[in-house]
Amino acid sequence: MVTVEGLSKIYNIAIKEAGLIGTIRHFWHRQYRSIAAVKDVSFAIESGEMVGFLGANGAGKTTTLKMLTGLIHPSAGAIKVAGHIPFRRDRDFLQKITLVMGQKQQLIWDLPALDSLKMNAAVYDIPDKVFKHRLGELTEMLALEGKLSQPMRKLSLGERMKAELLAALLHQPQVLFLDEPTLGLDVNAQASVREFLREYNDRYKATILLTSHYMADITALCKRVLLIHQGGLIYDGSLEGLHNDFAPYREVRVELAQSISDRDRLQKYGQISQIDGQAICFLVPRENLTRVVSQILAELEILDLSVNEPAIEEVIGRVFRQGSTIHFD
Repeated sequence: MVTVEGLSKIYNIAIKEAGLIGTIRHFWHRQYRSIAAVKDVSFAIESGEMVGFLGANGAGKTTTLKMLTGLIHPSAGAIKVAGHIPFRRDRDFLQKITLVMGQKQQLIWDLPALDSLKMNAAVYDIPDKVFKHRLGELTEMLALEGKLSQPMRKLSLGERMKAELLAALLHQPQVLFLDEPTLGLDVNAQASVREFLREYNDRYKATILLTSHYMADITALCKRVLLIHQGGLIYDGSLEGLHNDFAPYREVRVELAQSISDRDRLQKYGQISQIDGQAICFLVPRENLTRVVSQILAELEILDLSVNEPAIEEVIGRVFRQGSTIHFD
């Protein structure tokens, strides 16, 4: 459904020095520097697949989504979405996709959502009978009964986000590009939106590419993730595979019978990630785990010991900070 090969986007940014002289020089002898927002990215998404798209701020996620939807032209590479080249913006292509951005709104602030939805139906040439059927179905799925007749400004943030989703899905697109759809929502509203997306994917077999800074969105909805770092794709695979590829260690948490002030004595067991009184957390390479645990039990007076996989949020956070596999000193 989505095929991306060697996708790149390079912006030429004008360089200007401060002050009057800098302004004059900028006017007559303008210089530029190139910034690669996306660099040689390739991936494919099958029909009906729900994929998480992760990256730190400025990594290139939104730029990639804008190229996939045809809003900006790629500098290099090839894209096909639902059999179409996005930047041509064919009518048939636009009927098959939708883009939802959590920080943007399409529904008119002072009008009831229903009025804006009727305009959307006219734009997409949706027959009145089909419009009423889809409106009723999506309203029920999103629990928006009785809300669409109120002005958008009167709705809560969660209700507005649901109304935006309804508007984006009214033409029943095959491919959904969702950029931070739960941004700013409270925990209950996030869970409600996640449940809706799961049900929508199950019911209509829609293909979904989802970006989010809330890892709960990704872990609840996506079996596969793409990681982009500084414009380049550094991982494409399962959530479980992230641990193997980017965190080849386990967390060994121990509670000592008494605190030990000699940090050098403890570092031989592994990289220390946290010390809280008598509780210590070591990061231990997987291949050394059995030996290190046996050594800790034999050499230290232990009240409690546990071995855990690192949290997926921690793994991804480390990847974004380091840009590669976790290394040990």
